[in-house]
Amino acid sequence: MKKDNEISNHYEGNDMLLLGIVLGVVTFWLFAQTTLNIAPTIREDLGIDVNTSNIAVSITALFSGIFIVVIGGLGDKIGRVKFTKIGLILSIVGSLLIAASPVGTSSFLMLGRIIQGLSAAFIMPNTLAIIKDYYQGPARLRAFSFWSIGSWGGSGLCSLFGGIIASTIGWRWIFWMSIIVAIISFLLINNTPESKNPPSSKHQPFDFAGVITFMIGMVAINIVIGQGARLGWLSLTVLGLSALALLSLFGFVMIERGKENGFIDFNLFKNKTYTGATISNFMVNGAAGTIIVALSLVQMGAGLTSFQAGLLTIGYLIAILLTIRVGEKLLKKWGARKPMVLGCIITGLGIFLLSFTFVFASQYMIIATIGFTLFGIGLGIYATPSTDAALSTVPSEKAGSASGIYKMASSLGAAFGVAISAAIFTGLSHGSVEFVEGLFWGRVDNISIRYGAAIALLFNLIMIGTAIVSILTTIPADKPKA
Repeated sequence: MKKDNEISNHYEGNDMLLLGIVLGVVTFWLFAQTTLNIAPTIREDLGIDVNTSNIAVSITALFSGIFIVVIGGLGDKIGRVKFTKIGLILSIVGSLLIAASPVGTSSFLMLGRIIQGLSAAFIMPNTLAIIKDYYQGPARLRAFSFWSIGSWGGSGLCSLFGGIIASTIGWRWIFWMSIIVAIISFLLINNTPESKNPPSSKHQPFDFAGVITFMIGMVAINIVIGQGARLGWLSLTVLGLSALALLSLFGFVMIERGKENGFIDFNLFKNKTYTGATISNFMVNGAAGTIIVALSLVQMGAGLTSFQAGLLTIGYLIAILLTIRVGEKLLKKWGARKPMVLGCIITGLGIFLLSFTFVFASQYMIIATIGFTLFGIGLGIYATPSTDAALSTVPSEKAGSASGIYKMASSLGAAFGVAISAAIFTGLSHGSVEFVEGLFWGRVDNISIRYGAAIALLFNLIMIGTAIVSILTTIPADKPKA
């Protein structure tokens, strides 16, 4: 019998495997991320408060980000196909808990969201590593593009899809459907030969200290961001959590520096291109806060249903699906740098338009539709060049770890972007903003909501600007060699 690595070297990925991978990615980005739009509906149905709802939205990406690197590295050693299937099983369990959430409690919702985050940590890095291992040349670029369609396209579809389902047959059906898609993905991937690194004679114990300190730091920061306004920024709880976060992250860096079996391989960051692509990926995904703020604004400030709000994102969905392959073609023609910068500029323009919350509601609906479309065009152009820039420059034996860190940047960027945006929006929307009343047209009873949304959206614009700086200073401007 051939060894796993020998099978890996000779097996070529096919369209059925690629379909299974894309559906696996969709179970997170389409189904789990529908909460960006339907959070108000879930909150009202379960009878939970807005702070708990905000945590439930961001906690999935947070737990994905915390564990994605560890699981990506373990997938390199134990088996990427095996770990992808474990992730699909976890997705089924998480969706089941959320679908069965009883009214009056958030425990099922929170546990289900955490498990969904863990499922993404299994699926995202290992599916990327499978593509890198089983697809070569133009087929790999095509596979990366379809992976991006599942990821970025799923994030584009989630708002519209979630609104349609929540407004018709009920939000719980979103997660029943997720279970069906996860089962189909499992069956398509099931017979794929295992992909993993050759066995090593060197024993490397699991990095418990690194994982625990990193997890404590990330959770503490997220709680401070999400609950700081409610608890009081100078309260002992917030100050204590802030100190715990700083000490934990400092301890994490001290533990990981020079450690051979650290779950984050700091040697990867010696690669300037990989570092720049990963940083920009964090910032661009941080702009996910745009979606929850803009959709919450039109529901809370203009009285739209989740379905009506989701319709504003239809241009986002169409644009991102159409332009991902455009990004692939621009990558071949220009290299990674130009399409990444172009994508960020268009994304930033879309966010800028969405921040026009001072206009009449009827006008804002038109502007928001255009803004979301530009948002999708930019992300579609950015997606494939960024992924290729990050992963094409790392050795195959580190593919799982490298893709894990890259996707950790995606997840943590989304987690913190959503948490900070929601915190800014929630905090300012309940305050007194008489000093800006003359700047807003139309109704005056919702000015605080509109003002809070504008400031939160401008924060997302800053994230995109930071991504552009990262790309310009790290990604080579050269065209790819023939």
